[in-house]
Amino acid sequence: MTLSILLLILGLALVVFGADFMVDGATKIARRWGLSEFLIGLTVVGIGTSAPEMAVSFIGAAQGNASVSLGNVIGSNIINVLLILGLTAVILPMAITKDNRKLDIPINIIVTALLVILGLKHTLFGLGKDELSYLEGALFLLLFIAYMIYCFKSGKSEEVAEEKTGKESVFLSLLMVVGGIAGLVFGGRLFVDNATGLARELGISDKFIAITILAGGTSLPELATCVAAAVKKKGQLALGNIIGSNLFNILLILGGSALISPLSFEGISWVDISVLGLSAVYLLTCNFMWKKNILDRFDGAAFLLTWAAYMVYLFINL
Repeated sequence: MTLSILLLILGLALVVFGADFMVDGATKIARRWGLSEFLIGLTVVGIGTSAPEMAVSFIGAAQGNASVSLGNVIGSNIINVLLILGLTAVILPMAITKDNRKLDIPINIIVTALLVILGLKHTLFGLGKDELSYLEGALFLLLFIAYMIYCFKSGKSEEVAEEKTGKESVFLSLLMVVGGIAGLVFGGRLFVDNATGLARELGISDKFIAITILAGGTSLPELATCVAAAVKKKGQLALGNIIGSNLFNILLILGGSALISPLSFEGISWVDISVLGLSAVYLLTCNFMWKKNILDRFDGAAFLLTWAAYMVYLFINL
């Protein structure tokens, strides 16, 4: 067991540092294209910090372990909003822009609802099985591609001072991206193998270990990014990171995982689904609570209390 714990920690370290390297390299390249703070958070940083979830979920799907893939994404999205964004809001209240209210947050709710409808189509409508099929995985990937095209063609871009980077700096940034991906792949495999092994050895379900340990571990890049953004008073970067990460988790990661192997929802409870939906809706309703159009400290505290209650429920029902 000691060796498994050490390998799990090593895998997590590789995942976290790999994501950090990849985000740094990708952000430097992206800034040369003149992207706004929110768009960088939504796309480059969002997908970069979602890379650990991608590595863990893809490996779990390849090994035929749907509970790891689904639990990891559902747990990560819950943690992203309730824990990470809640903690960030306590540190730095964030303004919710008009685009956030009318586009970004509603898209997050729609994508989350689509996941629930397609994943539970038999329970809800008596159609097929309660799983994400190959076809639905392909649909999610197409929606992801369409969303990326829209983001880069939309009016979100602003004038951003272009970094004076030469060929050597660009090459170094590319090396950071490649090295980060390598760390994610190898670290993700170590992390999944040893976390799953420990769970089974201790008699803990795969779903529980995925929603708590796996999801929490792979959400560390989002946590580090958002806390750093809050300290530097870059609230839009933090908000974009969380919304982007949640969308990528569902569309790209679960879409890709379903193409590898259909993902059964059999091990996911209605409480898990309800908290996932609540976390998405919270982002919309907080616009009208306390201070209007601001994710303030009271909202952040409510997010954190909800996350704590969910953790207590999971431990009680272990």
